[in-house]
Amino acid sequence: MYYRDFGNLGFKVSTFGMGCMRLPLQVLPDGSTDSSKIDEAEAIKMIHYAIDNGVNYIDTAYGYHGGNSEIVTGKALKNGYREKVKLATKLPVWYANSYDDFERLLDEQLAKLQVDYIDFYLLHALNKSRWEKIKNLNVISFLEKAVASGKIKYPGFSFHDDLSAFKSIIDDYDWKMCQIQLNFIDEDYQAGVEGLRYAGSKGIPVVIMEPLKGGRLARNIPGDIRNLWDSYHVKRSPVEWAFRWLYNFPEVTVILSGVSTMEQLKENIEIFSKAAPNSMTEEELNIVDKVKALYESKTRVGCTACNYCMPCPSGVDIPRIFSIYNNAVMFDDFAGQAQQYKMLTDEGKDASNCVECGQCESVCPQNIEIIEKLKEAHEALT
Repeated sequence: MYYRDFGNLGFKVSTFGMGCMRLPLQVLPDGSTDSSKIDEAEAIKMIHYAIDNGVNYIDTAYGYHGGNSEIVTGKALKNGYREKVKLATKLPVWYANSYDDFERLLDEQLAKLQVDYIDFYLLHALNKSRWEKIKNLNVISFLEKAVASGKIKYPGFSFHDDLSAFKSIIDDYDWKMCQIQLNFIDEDYQAGVEGLRYAGSKGIPVVIMEPLKGGRLARNIPGDIRNLWDSYHVKRSPVEWAFRWLYNFPEVTVILSGVSTMEQLKENIEIFSKAAPNSMTEEELNIVDKVKALYESKTRVGCTACNYCMPCPSGVDIPRIFSIYNNAVMFDDFAGQAQQYKMLTDEGKDASNCVECGQCESVCPQNIEIIEKLKEAHEALT
């Protein structure tokens, strides 16, 4: 496992951090899955395997897997595993309407995780308006009190907004780390590469989320894109290409990957065994640029399937609809994907059930115009 300094805090972390947002799920009697029902035994086995093989950064959050991710992560860190890792979780700032809420939520998370302290405590999914709201609730005083009491060690934040908002938040407090969305498709999106370098210039360690854009850069690779990858004389999987592009940046400290199977976990551990910065050639970077351009010509909705928009009060399966729509365009498979969409229609989960309440758009980290995109997808798939 390759390790990097975590800023100037005096310790190193594995460049690969295990994300606990997409843990393996139980298969229900009808063959379906529910994102809140984790296959606990397999998830704990995977977390143990990751730590035993050098991963020392574990990331979870209050809302992952319907609130169950922290519970399972805490169970996995029993029997000596807690002492081997840096643990990150996140304060759901949208549930905080008073100073007391900050303390209540932190204490709840410590209890769920069964730990005495959290290494990295992030204000979750900050944007400009959320930051202004919680600043007015004295969140900075809360963070400093939590550090002084030993409940957390290092305050940070995760981010979903534009570059200007990112720089403003970075400049507002003495953050010990931050977490941003970045992959080769999103080079100029949200904080982007410029935000990464801005934080790096201030000595703030940057943790990367969505390195595979919700798995879309790893699965169902179109033939023309696969041919581009394969044109390089060293054969690599699309997953390795995506990770290499990120760990090439010296400002990147940790790259989070949410793994759902032991196979994915083992592949990631192998990829990150030699994750050195500044290791890509101009030829390699040119191939990535060509792949990016080809993807951008095919993608219709920039959804990462984070599920923040779910559950929809009208039962619309928003991430699934966008996945079907993107696949139809990307693979020129409207007939096949229309059949997938019909299954959603039969279940009452298609876009025709949208009542345009706007609840989904208010929580979407990608700022997608979900209502209009649902109409567009419905028309294309019917």
